[in-house]
Amino acid sequence: MKTIRLLYPDYLSGGLETYYFGAHLLAHILPQNENQPLYKVELAPPDGRERPVTDGVCARDEVTAGIMQAARVIEEAKPDRIITIGGNCIVSQAPFDYLHGLYDNLGILWIDAHPDVSTPADGYPNAHAMVLGSLMGRGDEALSALMKNRKFKPDEILYVGLQGLHDYQEHFLQEMGVDYRVQDQTFVTLKEIQSFMARFDHILVHLDIDVLDAELFHSTYFANKELTGDGSGGGRMTMEELGKVLQCITAHSDVVGFTIAEYLPFDEHRLHKMFAGLGLFNE
Repeated sequence: MKTIRLLYPDYLSGGLETYYFGAHLLAHILPQNENQPLYKVELAPPDGRERPVTDGVCARDEVTAGIMQAARVIEEAKPDRIITIGGNCIVSQAPFDYLHGLYDNLGILWIDAHPDVSTPADGYPNAHAMVLGSLMGRGDEALSALMKNRKFKPDEILYVGLQGLHDYQEHFLQEMGVDYRVQDQTFVTLKEIQSFMARFDHILVHLDIDVLDAELFHSTYFANKELTGDGSGGGRMTMEELGKVLQCITAHSDVVGFTIAEYLPFDEHRLHKMFAGLGLFNE
């Protein structure tokens, strides 16, 4: 079985240049494995320019081009399993679509404080909040149109760590028939996760780092008090709780796609910028 790592440092879909830095740092943090070659989606680094909002999506053309390039890289590599290193949540679209073309009986564990089912009509222009709706064929039409395989069904998705919803998100999930539970008091249990996985031959995992409690882990969006996003709140998981969930998943299912998204090492990025401003390091 061929496993690849896909470095996909999209930052425009989330509106923060730290996504780009964080993806590259995350590639170094993950355990090294020469049996998992690294492929890259070659995106231009942040340049400080403000992008336009077109038809409700910020940097629509560049975001679309990134998804298309990711799909080409994957198709040329022809992997059986993909570990995607993001970047923000949009990075799951191309690999999950590709893997849906390889495997018939495929479920998604969406480990995230947020549902990621927004649409341009909801007033939040960053496409990272639209990706799961797009994978179900009901998000932004142009993003969903990039998919080459069948759309995911509502009963093929289980949320883990989901927090409070906006009204429009709740309406979307209810209209689509997604069985979800807000987990602000207790999380989905390991038994429930195993029961979900038992229905499928293969599993996809989307891990958004903001499922972690920002008071305990500071490399997440909600650890930066200057940011407001779409007004959602952060996650409540500890690292230990998340570790148990991931151990359960990998021990009891065939994981063919694993995305790590929304890693935002703000302090490390600031440190990098400070050193980059010194002539000593640029001579």
